Amino acid sequence: MEGGYLIILALLLGLLGATVPVFMALFFTGMIGLVWLVGIDPQIVIEVLYRSMDKFALVVVLFFVLCGNIMTTGSIVEKLIKAANCLVGWLPGGLAMAGILACGFFGAISGSTVATVVAIGGFMIPALVKNGYDERFSVGIMTTAPILGVIIPPSIAMILYAMVSNDALESLFLTGFLPGLLIMLAMSLYAYIVCKRQGMQPPPRPSAKETFKVMRESAWALFLPVLIFGGIYSGFFTANEAAVVACFYALFVEILIHRDLKLRDVKQVVVSSAVTSSTLLVIVAGASVFGEYLTFEQLPDKIANAVVASIQSPWVFLLAVNVLLLLIGMFMDIISATLILTPIFLPLLAKFGIDTMHFGLLMTINLGIGYCTPPLGVSLYISGATVDRNLLYVSRAVMPFLLIQIAILLLLTFWPDLVLLLPRLVYGYGS
Repeated sequence: MEGGYLIILALLLGLLGATVPVFMALFFTGMIGLVWLVGIDPQIVIEVLYRSMDKFALVVVLFFVLCGNIMTTGSIVEKLIKAANCLVGWLPGGLAMAGILACGFFGAISGSTVATVVAIGGFMIPALVKNGYDERFSVGIMTTAPILGVIIPPSIAMILYAMVSNDALESLFLTGFLPGLLIMLAMSLYAYIVCKRQGMQPPPRPSAKETFKVMRESAWALFLPVLIFGGIYSGFFTANEAAVVACFYALFVEILIHRDLKLRDVKQVVVSSAVTSSTLLVIVAGASVFGEYLTFEQLPDKIANAVVASIQSPWVFLLAVNVLLLLIGMFMDIISATLILTPIFLPLLAKFGIDTMHFGLLMTINLGIGYCTPPLGVSLYISGATVDRNLLYVSRAVMPFLLIQIAILLLLTFWPDLVLLLPRLVYGYGS
């Protein structure tokens, strides 16, 4: 049967190497494994496809996608950037810090790295260059900062991880706040040092009157993340319901308060969100078929036994997994990777005594870094198109910031108490 495993692995890698869409590669590989190697009835695959998409957790993802598109089409994103710039734009490197802070604000609403790159990076990179920032620095910082979109809750990747691991989503969300703040602080400090050394002169600090005016104009936009997290952690509504509340709030604000989204544009926003959501669903469906093959062959347990036999220390295991996930993140999108790898790693976590929520946060950061890691990081191509630069140029630009993020990843890997601090304080997790 080991020969069958090699055939499946070779087929999957071959399809991915031939640039076959990921969902098709996973589906056909899983289909061949189930029907040819396992010998099950092909009709069962249809049931697997239906079960994979008949999950309430996916509704949350779809509404957060819609909420992100509403904000991008309207003016909430612009107002978030103005607020961030008002808070830190007067410091050396302040406009770059404002971009990082805006990524944090937007990530606290959309839950997607790609959406954050498009919405914030597409606006901030030209703005940074126009204001005298080095182009390579601008591209690097605004390609990597959008990782906050999947770390700071709500995170689409965390929703999918919780769906597989059965962790409490509200508790899992809490693991992302402190790591997100660490990344924001570290990248902002780097921007401050670089711009200070270059002798860049920041604009004058805004007066109290100007600050009040900007904050008043941005109040409705800034209240959205407060509404989401306040509602969740006060118990007023669940994390699943928060996505729906966020959508209706964003739609209400853009149409009736800001008046930057016309009723005739709503149809286009909904259709665009439906296309994005359907793309996600077909990936989930393809991954579920491949995952079903892994389950039938009991590969997660076999891999767990083999790993435990060769690795004794949980810290060595986590270090090895970090390297593996960083490599996988270079080639596979975070949705497919989360759905495929989580069932494989869960038995290993139990054997090494590693907390599943700690590992979920590490997996999310690892795969999030993959979005801006050569050669296939999606964010690299989006930023490259923004400034009309090739992959090599963008890859060099992101390197200092990737090193910062990997350093924080290692800190979080070997300091699980920091990751689990908020879940323990709020919910008494693990006590």
